[in-house]
Amino acid sequence: MSGRRRVISVLVKDQPGVMQRVSGLLRRRGFNIDSIAEGPSEREGLARMTLTVRGDERTVEQVVKQLNKLVDVIKVSELDPDRTVERELALVKIRTNERARAAELARAAGADVVSVGRETITVELAGEPRDVDSLIGLMEEIGEVIEVARTGIVAVEREEV
Repeated sequence: MSGRRRVISVLVKDQPGVMQRVSGLLRRRGFNIDSIAEGPSEREGLARMTLTVRGDERTVEQVVKQLNKLVDVIKVSELDPDRTVERELALVKIRTNERARAAELARAAGADVVSVGRETITVELAGEPRDVDSLIGLMEEIGEVIEVARTGIVAVEREEV
């Protein structure tokens, strides 16, 4: 599925199997999920999922309609990209002989060093997805990126000022 990346916020009942039902519904309808993140919401008994999908207006409209059919779904909304704060957490493990330089570059990119071994260094970055991509690119220049773990995007809309 091509098109631009869309971020969809889904408020759901916080109970077992909900994420599986959401992802299963989208899979059966032929929609590909780029990322999915879920956690407790501001309301007791509810969780918030943040999905990213690629597609045009029609695709997103269909995703929203399908999600609204699920009993466990309370509210679905596409987030306006011009008014959205997005963050992602990433852990990146690099094999390099230049661990000090890797640590320096990581800190300059806003990342924290969380582990240093004989041959590897692991850094953590919480930031916009493009910042995570940039950090990975920087680390590839000085060593072999041997493991990347990314949470997927979490997002909320900004208040209008």
